[in-house]
Order: sequence, then C-alpha cells, then structure tokens
Amino acid sequence: MSAYAFGPFRLDPAAGQLRRGDHVVPLPPKAFTVLQHLVQRAGQLVTKDDLLELAWADVHVGDGALKVCIREIRRILDDDPRTPTYIETAHRRGYRFIAPVSLDAAIARAPAASIGPAARAPADVSIPDTHYARSGDVNIAYQVIGGGPIDLVFVMGWVSHLDYFWAEPSFARFLTRLASFSRLILIDKRGTGLSDRVTELPTLEQRIDDVRAVMQEVGSNQAALVGVSEGGPMCALFAATYPEKTRALVMIGTYAKRIRDEDYPWAPTREEREVFHQQIRDGWGGPVGLEERAPSVADDPAFRAWWSTYLRMGASPGAALALTRMNAEIDIRAILPSIRVPTLVLHRTHDRCLKVEEGRYVASRVPGARFVELPGEDHLPFVGDQDAMLGEIERFIIEAPMLAPFDRVLSTILHADITASGDAAGFLELARRESDWFRGRVIHATPDRFVTGFDGPARAIRCATALAGAADRFNVLVRIGLHTGECSILAGVPSGPPVEAAAAVAACAAAGEVLVSRTVRDIVGDAGMPFENRGVHTIGGVEWRLYGA
Repeated sequence: MSAYAFGPFRLDPAAGQLRRGDHVVPLPPKAFTVLQHLVQRAGQLVTKDDLLELAWADVHVGDGALKVCIREIRRILDDDPRTPTYIETAHRRGYRFIAPVSLDAAIARAPAASIGPAARAPADVSIPDTHYARSGDVNIAYQVIGGGPIDLVFVMGWVSHLDYFWAEPSFARFLTRLASFSRLILIDKRGTGLSDRVTELPTLEQRIDDVRAVMQEVGSNQAALVGVSEGGPMCALFAATYPEKTRALVMIGTYAKRIRDEDYPWAPTREEREVFHQQIRDGWGGPVGLEERAPSVADDPAFRAWWSTYLRMGASPGAALALTRMNAEIDIRAILPSIRVPTLVLHRTHDRCLKVEEGRYVASRVPGARFVELPGEDHLPFVGDQDAMLGEIERFIIEAPMLAPFDRVLSTILHADITASGDAAGFLELARRESDWFRGRVIHATPDRFVTGFDGPARAIRCATALAGAADRFNVLVRIGLHTGECSILAGVPSGPPVEAAAAVAACAAAGEVLVSRTVRDIVGDAGMPFENRGVHTIGGVEWRLYGA
C-alpha cells in the first residue's frame, strides 16, 4: 500500500500513522479514515454521504459527526477553513483535498496485518496535557482528548495513572478510538495516580463529586459515563443521582458487590479476598493480579513490566490495600433499579476476575438495560479483542436517545424526630444551616420534626451526626433515621416512599441516636464511617437491618 506526502505531512495507511517530520501526529481512527479517503482522491469532490458511509457504515449518524471529524483534521493540519491549504468545503455537498499529493515509498511501514483487534498504537503517541479540577479541597487530575459531539467520561477501575495509560500501546489505541467519536474526559480518582493523595478513604459519593467537578471544569453539562470494573458502581451511582447529567451509562466487567452472600453467590468470600490482600502486601511493585485481569498477555514481558509500573505509579502498597478493602464493602444492589438512563453492560464470557454472572445480574436489575456478552477471558477491556467492545460502546452511545427531563432521582432522606424542652427554634435554625452546609434540601421543619434530602448518603450521615451532637446545647432530644431511595422531585423537593421509610427508621432510634438503613450503609461502605449493627427491625411488615452511625 502506498504512502502519501503533502506539505510537511506523511500519511501511511499500512501503519495507520500520520507523521510530521519524525513525529507521529495523534489522529482519531475515524478522522484518519476520512483524511486517507480524501488524500487518495485529491482534487476530487467526495460527497458527505460517501464519507459517512465509509467511516460510520454500521452506525446511523448525521452531518454533525462528519463536521466534527473534519474540524479535528483541520485542527491537526493547522488548516484555516476560510483560506484552506488542504481541505476545501463544497457547500452542502462534500469536501475536496486541494493540496498537491505525492507517493512516498521511503516511509517505513508496518505490515497491514498488524492493524487488527490486538493492534498496538505507536509508542510515541503524544500524551494529552494533564489539568486539575478542584473538588472540595482535593485536586483531581484529568485529561481531555478528541472533539466529538458527545462528552464521554472514562473511569478506570482499581488504581490508575493518566500519563501511564498512554505508555501501553493497546491502552493508547483503546482510548484513541473512544476519542474518535467523543470528547473523551479521563480522570484519576482521588487517592490514585496524579490526583491528590488523601488521608481518609474516599467514599463513592466523594468520587462522583470529583466527576462533577471535572465536568464543570471542562464545561460539560451532560456526558456518557464508561466505568470499568470498580468504576462501574461509581458511574452507576452517578447516573442514579444525577440523571440529568448522564447521557448514557456503560459498565464493563462490573459488579454489584464484592463479598459473597446467599443472594449474590458469584463474588469471592471474605477469605478469598484476604488471600488477595496478602498478595498486595507481599507483591506490590510486581504484576499483582495480572493473571486474572489479562491472562492472554500475562506471559508477555513488556506487558508485565508496564502493569507492574502502572500499579506502582497508581498507588502506594498501603493505599492500594485500603482502596481494595473499601471497594469490597460497597454494595449497590439496592440502587440499580433507580437507574433510568440508557444503560449498556458489557462482560466477557470467561472473565477470570469478575464472573459473567455478575454482569448479567447488574443488567437484569437496571430497567431497560442492554447486556452484551463477548467472547474472551481478559478483564481489562483494552486487552484481547478490543474492537468488538469498542464497536458496541460507540453504537450504543451515539444511538442513545435524548430523554425527557427527569422527575425521579436517587436521594438520601434524613428524618429527625425532635422532643423539645428547651430552645427548639434555635435547634431548627442550626438544622437548616447544617443542611445547607452539606448540600441538603429542606422538606419539612417544625418544632417536632426536621426532614431534609441529600444527593449523597455520606453527607446526610455527617449532617445527622452533627445534629445529634449539637442537640444537648439546645436542651432537645433527637431520634434520627436515614434511608436512600428513588424519590419524586416536586419543585426541587424530594418526596415519596424513601421519605416515609426514613421516618420509620427514626422511630426505631433511641434518644440521641442516628440509625441508617442497610441501603445507606452498603453504598457508603466503611470509608471512614464505622457502623454498628443494630439488628433487624420490622418496618411496614418487612424486616430491615439497621445500623448505628
């Protein structure tokens, strides 16, 4: 296959590369395909329909996707559309490549067979610039690549390191493909990679706050979320809590909980998790967990070296162990039915790290979710046949319908029963201030009852414990209950069964006590918030396990 030279550029279809001098110029796959087609037909008008059919043969997209693609090519070629050097627009018809093009046989080319499911991107692909967004008092590292019409937030599981994503060619290729149809937003979760290390274990709620902070920083009002492994529950909680900010949800090799019980028999036992914890203690710095996560390349020396360094750069041994333990305590089974956005769950049939039954379970619990089972045993999505997975993701996200405004969201309700022999008005004033501080929305406030809703259970617990701790100052007694569930939103205020459930939980509390439902405890896990088992209580004829916070 011939290579083509124009201006300072060399386009080599066989190697899948665009070069400027000795440097490879990163170009998303669809942009590369469109540019190649135009270059090979230099001087000819190529219609929009021809380019759409060529680059998006299996996906229905409009002219907007092609315009974004052309704009990205022009940006990379530094081509001004008002006085074009390379690409001329034929209004409403198509595009014409107008620069002189010559064949160039001097470029070293890889064999065409290397461009396939296991193909590796050029080792010298440029790393996107890393920026920081402020989430509370923590700095969250992020990168942005691509200029597609859809924002896509990619959340890697376990630990991560943005810059070192790009050091493994198969990972770089995977991310570049995602960026070919989106504006791809990559983040390092707090406590890992290039983001701030933290002294307390982060909750899922804090991590979705980090996603919100990055989206706000880059001007994204709505994005598709792609979560891998542990990133799946995190993205699921985001989608249930902020459906208006979520265009679509994709979970890859994911799970609902990480400790086995009779209702979830596919997860490892606590004893099996402890064996893995010991492997982290003894082996961090080496390729820990690689045989389960990427068996097809587990014997590849280059990949083993990359994985070992990736883990070391992602987290310290102590942080890795703490995060692994925290992830094991999370249980999102109760919130899955609250997800109302278009949802795709992808899982490989023989995934050695997370069993395919776990992906099936998650998909079965999310209303209207689509489950796609792919062949293979690799857990890491960029290892093995990544093209099959990428094709499913691209089709789903591009075709995801734009939904009507949501009137139901996941909320945590705090209900406080107040017995006052002192300054009830002063206590209510404090309660309002605390609710505002923790981003609550007051539902009801009278001398005998205070009810407020939160977009995260950890904030609700902190507000509740602050109120319980301050009650003595006002000579009042409080009994506080919390529950998380799907609420109707009327004039910005939560209502519905979760509000009633929180009241029932409060009725079970002793004076000065904060009780939470199991749903609240399972979402928060043990991240800096120890819970005490308060046993089983009958609420509305149903047995509920409650916990003291």
